Amino acid sequence: MNYEELLVQTATADERFIVMTAENRALVRSAPRLLGNRFIDTGITEQTMIGMAAGLALRGRIPVVHALAPFLTMRAFEFIRTDVGIANLPVKLSGYIPGFLSDGNGPTHQAIEDVALMRGIPGMEVFCPADEDDLVRMLPAIWQSPAPSYVRINHKQGTYQHMDFEPGKAEVISEGTDVTLLTYGFLFGNALEAKALLEKEGLSVGLVNMRSLKPVDEACIRRCAANSKLLVTVEDHFQTGGLYSIVAETLINQPHNTTIFPLALKERWFKPGLLGEVLAFEGFTPTGIATAVSAQLQLIHAKNKQHA
Repeated sequence: MNYEELLVQTATADERFIVMTAENRALVRSAPRLLGNRFIDTGITEQTMIGMAAGLALRGRIPVVHALAPFLTMRAFEFIRTDVGIANLPVKLSGYIPGFLSDGNGPTHQAIEDVALMRGIPGMEVFCPADEDDLVRMLPAIWQSPAPSYVRINHKQGTYQHMDFEPGKAEVISEGTDVTLLTYGFLFGNALEAKALLEKEGLSVGLVNMRSLKPVDEACIRRCAANSKLLVTVEDHFQTGGLYSIVAETLINQPHNTTIFPLALKERWFKPGLLGEVLAFEGFTPTGIATAVSAQLQLIHAKNKQHA
């Protein structure tokens, strides 16, 4: 089952669901025909869409709203914060082409601060699926929750069969004593391949799909910090406010001997191109990730040797 099929099936079974879009129908093409007046296209008016969604939620509906991630989270931010967040309404935000998935677009169309913005709203839940299988496993629990939520929509096809989803729980693929890769979104696939490359070097490598960023699995982060020499956060987001910040916030008051290294965008947007070109230039291919991890482990080894 894909995203569109699940959404239409859910809305058909439960008349509280309203599907809304700001002229972004790519993933919901059958909704107008199948849902009738419970499908609303507001046009390119993200603020209006959020205001309408808040009103519908106040009347007992569950709006699932769709827009390009940068315009949903930034153009409509005040409406999300004020109309949805303060009232803690069950509006379900679906952001298209977040992060590097907006590969061919310049900074105006890049959502690489969306996680930081959404997790800053009290009560807002934030989820980032690895692929469409992960997405479909996650959505029933997200949509039935009484809380507002933001989902980084990722409908890329993956090859990994994910575990069942529970909000606030990470998906632990493996545990490692040398390094643990913490990641989310479509970069999960590249991190999985990087893990295999690093294991060929004889390293013990952990991998965690941090599919639930808020609520986050703090116990998992602490366990990884206790078991691994190095934690590496891998994300197509600014270094500030994303997974690296979440990990740092979780561990700041806990004594640990691990090193935390971010693979993220630091104080800049990415240069547009084909997705493969963007990943290669920014160092997020499987080889790029593995190379960065190896370099950090060598630094740790050299530092420990110096202090021995």
